[in-house]
Amino acid sequence: MVDGFLIIDKPAGITSHDVVSRVRRILKTRKAGHTGTLDPFATGVLPVAVGEGTKAIPFLDEGEKEYEAIILLGTVTDTLDYTGAVLQEADWSTVTASSLQESMATLTGTISQIPPMYSAIKQGGQPLYKLARQGVEVERQPRQVTIHTFKLLACDFPALTVRVRCSRGTYVRTLADDLGRLLGCGACLSSLRRTVSGPFRIADAITLEQLEHCAEHGELQGQFIGPLAALTHLPEIVLTHEQTIKVSHGITPELPVDVEICRLSYEQRLRAVAQRKPDGRMMLQRVFH
Repeated sequence: MVDGFLIIDKPAGITSHDVVSRVRRILKTRKAGHTGTLDPFATGVLPVAVGEGTKAIPFLDEGEKEYEAIILLGTVTDTLDYTGAVLQEADWSTVTASSLQESMATLTGTISQIPPMYSAIKQGGQPLYKLARQGVEVERQPRQVTIHTFKLLACDFPALTVRVRCSRGTYVRTLADDLGRLLGCGACLSSLRRTVSGPFRIADAITLEQLEHCAEHGELQGQFIGPLAALTHLPEIVLTHEQTIKVSHGITPELPVDVEICRLSYEQRLRAVAQRKPDGRMMLQRVFH
């Protein structure tokens, strides 16, 4: 079994957990998990960790995401996307190019977002979407998120094709709803495709069907991003053979004191992640076999 990360191009209509279940069946392994959940209707980059790759998930830098989306003006739904029940329909014909650009600029930068009720955020131990399905709406605390880019790619009123580059934790559905409120006509998301999630890009993604083909023909090796490559945002320290033996036994070798967290490698494979403790000592956080 190859260890590392698969970048799956998630299809619409299934959950992120469904994707992981398919990967487990195709690769005949139980050790797999995804990062960065996508809604069932959304498509695109879904990183799936396999084998030793699962140990690297806590150390990934997925602080930045990028999406391409279609926003439908004039329609408001309870889920903030096209899959929900329509709550309101309004005239969008008064929207102009200048008012659209002005509203999108207002929603760029560090902004406050209220998470949607149809989300996996838990309140009182209960996911919000379960409460929403029961017809219960609860107060949610606003969150600070950063919209680095909110760009109009195409305009075919009432449909707007946009690109959003944003911080982790941003809800593009909420961004669409907020845009509709600013424009005075309401809006919802009609499609969402993630093109970037941290170090993972859509150009490197494969479909589940392609993964199945590769598994059947023994061509899996080239489809994985190894744990060492997935953590390139961390400084790398190359171990000696003697240090590698120590690490394999859970012993922290002598390390530089000028780093907070680092990758420890040997023969171009990730052997461990080490991090500085409050007392200044470097300690192994996770060992990779």
